[in-house]
Amino acid sequence: MTGTSLITLLLIALYGCGCIKNTNAFLVANIIFAKDKILPKNIMVRPYNHNGDSNQHVSISGKERQSTALGMVQSRGLEIREEGATPLPGGMTLYLKAGPDGSSIGDCPFAHYVRMILHEKGLEYDVRPCTKETKPDWLIDYYDGSVPALRHRKECYTESDVIAQYLDFFFQEPSLSGNRKDTTIASECLDGFFQNVVKYLKHTPDGDDEDEQLKAKLEQALAKIEARLLEGSEGDSRVGPFLVGNGEKITLLDCSLSPKLFHLKIGLQTFKNNSIDIPNQFPSLQKYMDTIFSRDSFEQSSYAEEVVVWGWSNAREN
Repeated sequence: MTGTSLITLLLIALYGCGCIKNTNAFLVANIIFAKDKILPKNIMVRPYNHNGDSNQHVSISGKERQSTALGMVQSRGLEIREEGATPLPGGMTLYLKAGPDGSSIGDCPFAHYVRMILHEKGLEYDVRPCTKETKPDWLIDYYDGSVPALRHRKECYTESDVIAQYLDFFFQEPSLSGNRKDTTIASECLDGFFQNVVKYLKHTPDGDDEDEQLKAKLEQALAKIEARLLEGSEGDSRVGPFLVGNGEKITLLDCSLSPKLFHLKIGLQTFKNNSIDIPNQFPSLQKYMDTIFSRDSFEQSSYAEEVVVWGWSNAREN
């Protein structure tokens, strides 16, 4: 977890105990305390471009940061929020990458992550697939066009992890948070995983020496996930299929990981001739994938395999 995410979690805790009275103040504090960034993670640029690490950072002085924060809270291209401090269900619109036809849902795993959470919590929302040309002006002017972007009535949040934290804090049923210690342990097994997926699937020509090296690094990352799926929580045996603790409940980590595994599965089939044999090399991971891919929240928020192929085909050409 990054420092900015830790700041966000701290601010959520302060909000919960009443030290921060409303979500506008929450946003101000997040901007002011996010050192060396004009925008906090909840409005930071993270377009999905098959690079896996596209956050942009801009340094400004403390006074400039505070001025920027106040100005953005005053408008941010949206109306000033008038309802009470606690957000209520309804009025949600998710802006995300469009597919090849420019109007259907695209292949962004970060948007898929957010949509899984929305489905797990039973929250109603509208979907607005966007191309560079069809993004609303306020999203471009005040949020640099970053998607996925969740507009909740008169407020907007970007960067998938912060959207996830926002949803799980304010809409707690069902909770998608696990024990802190268990969550930290599970998070560690995912360090660098998607970056390794991106590097391997994008690499051409397939099968050369560098490709084999990238494959080996990805196999090492998969082995870490396989080991986690065989472990329980503090000596307890596993009782469920999920990542955190003894696997008894789905958490945000599962919602984050599963779309990336979906991309990996299709990428291996399409571009790498199944060079990594997940069912035989990583049987626990294969069982996990079978379970999570058949979950209603995954199926309801997914997209066709050919959309994933389209996205990675474009990435491999660039």
